Amino acid sequence: MTLTRQAFPGAVALTRLGVYDWEAADGVCGGSPHLHTASTEAYLVLGGTGRVETITASGYESHKLAPNDLLWFSPGTIHRIINTGNLDVLAIMQNGGLPEAGDAVLTFEADIVANPERYARTAALDGGPGRVSDSLADAARTRRDAALAGYHRLKEAAQAGDLAAVERFHRDAVRLVQSRVPGWQELWSEKIAPEAARTEQWLADLAEGKYSHFKDAAVSRTAPATPERVFGMCGMLQKWDSGGPA
Repeated sequence: MTLTRQAFPGAVALTRLGVYDWEAADGVCGGSPHLHTASTEAYLVLGGTGRVETITASGYESHKLAPNDLLWFSPGTIHRIINTGNLDVLAIMQNGGLPEAGDAVLTFEADIVANPERYARTAALDGGPGRVSDSLADAARTRRDAALAGYHRLKEAAQAGDLAAVERFHRDAVRLVQSRVPGWQELWSEKIAPEAARTEQWLADLAEGKYSHFKDAAVSRTAPATPERVFGMCGMLQKWDSGGPA
């Protein structure tokens, strides 16, 4: 059978994540705390151990991670992934394309999150996206530590039952991404919504005994988008291009 390039099902994106083993000021190793504004994210643990700390409108929680665990969290969940022993996960992201378009907001200090220009400068990796290098590692670690500074304030407030700071962060996060939403809506209409509409049509056809979509049956394969892992918010990433033909 000839291999083709159809879009990966469900408009999801897959990323293998080797969580940073860099120790932070609190003695804990892990990634940059952040939230997603429009996408649910899941972690399937491939190996190692760790935990995910989360902050929502319900407060603070900590969730252990071990091999074969599957944990997911919806938009607005502030999360910090922690590596306690060679943690390797498959990150499964709803609405593939939106996270890459800026759906995530890092938990920098409140005055930075409230200022789009300062936020952009603090969030940028000076070397730009690329492969492993000392300068990129330093930039990624500096960004992680800046996100932790704001995160610890949010965590302390949530543990004390004061969720006003979390509400302010949510408000400022939305203000940061608001100007991008028209582009996201266009992406959703072109790439994501058609997935559900296609299934709806298949079900309607099957209910009538039709199966014309079987003629398009195919097997697809894709290689990693980059031959080496690259620096991400929470660790070294390897992504796959799952969008189908251009």
